[in-house]
Amino acid sequence: MTTDASALKTAAGPVLRVSGLSKTYRREGTGWRRTDLIVAASEIELEIFAGQTLALAGSSGSGKSTVARCVTRIERPDSGQICLEGTDIAQLDSGALRPFRPQLQMVFQDPVTSLNPRFTAAEVIEEPLLIQKQGDKSTRRSRVKELMQEVGLSPQWADRSAMDFSGGQRQRLAIARALALQPKLLVLDEALSGLDLSTEAQIANLLLDLQAFHSLAYLFISHDLALVARLADTMAVMANGRIVERGPTLQVVANASHPETRTLVTSARAAQANLAALGVAP
Repeated sequence: MTTDASALKTAAGPVLRVSGLSKTYRREGTGWRRTDLIVAASEIELEIFAGQTLALAGSSGSGKSTVARCVTRIERPDSGQICLEGTDIAQLDSGALRPFRPQLQMVFQDPVTSLNPRFTAAEVIEEPLLIQKQGDKSTRRSRVKELMQEVGLSPQWADRSAMDFSGGQRQRLAIARALALQPKLLVLDEALSGLDLSTEAQIANLLLDLQAFHSLAYLFISHDLALVARLADTMAVMANGRIVERGPTLQVVANASHPETRTLVTSARAAQANLAALGVAP
């Protein structure tokens, strides 16, 4: 979380501006039941500047991941705008989206399923460069080694199978892959939730260092308010597909007004109390 976000705001427009984003899914009924419409996200408004982290918090099923998948255009929203540095990419087809893909990358929750088990570490990181047809074999290899160093992995491990790495190391590989195309925005969808506490802290520090060095914008999806408070400048809380509370992170946490926010705060405090009882620093 940077301290100069307000200065960056005045220097340039937002990296990401989302307005009116909505996404509905159809669930086919059986027998006499009609098709159900599930509103996963409704009238979502977001804005993130370079060097800033916006956290999207909420319990399971609140719609956070739907927003993440729409913002990254893994899915097409039903309506609304997704402006990436001023260009609306919400309804672009796959061909028109291609030039924008490098600017917008995602790190998923589970590094095991998000990495190809047949790939080496080098192949995992190099894949986006190959897809975007960037560089020759030599320059791509140099870029791989540079990225491995940047995320705290030895370049000597480049030819190891991705499955030979620990969970935290695999997430570092996933972050390196996301950085390969020099994006402006990273969407982190519960990217720390599957890690043990020590590894979680290390990856959180890595994300902060990378953000400071590259002036990255982060959309951080999480249900863990302790992590949100550590990483995010501002936050928005979702419930039933809608944003129900938003503002500077510490202000929202300290003065939670919506029941969903209060539930998240209570859960975070209970988790910290349990850790303290076990003699583990939160």
